[in-house]
Amino acid sequence: MRNTARWAATLGLTATAVCGPLTGAALAEPAAASGLYAPSALVLTLGHGDSAATVTPERAVTLTCAPTSSGTHPAAPQACAELRATGGDFDALGARSDALCTREYDPVVVTVDGVWRGKRVSYERTFANECVKSSYGTSVFAF
Repeated sequence: MRNTARWAATLGLTATAVCGPLTGAALAEPAAASGLYAPSALVLTLGHGDSAATVTPERAVTLTCAPTSSGTHPAAPQACAELRATGGDFDALGARSDALCTREYDPVVVTVDGVWRGKRVSYERTFANECVKSSYGTSVFAF
């Protein structure tokens, strides 16, 4: 019994010593201190159905926009530029005016999870069909 209490105390102190400094760093504004960039890394998924709760993702890509544009997204530099222009607001990515889409209803769900400029992001949008999805944000949802 004494060994169990000793191990529990040791593990608790070790966890505090290791993780304690990390909690303060997570709360600090990354860009404010010493000129560091705020991280921007996202995972975008796509599936067919009415909502992310009922859809199994068919495709997924990663998009990192800081310090440089990278990831598995096929147009990472363009997608990052569009997100920077909207301040990371996915709803502000409007449809192209030259897009001609049918009114067929074959719903496509896009989700975005990750961090944009140091802040947690979780976004879900259902488009009427693949053409309508492709017309939004020109590059961000084109994967």
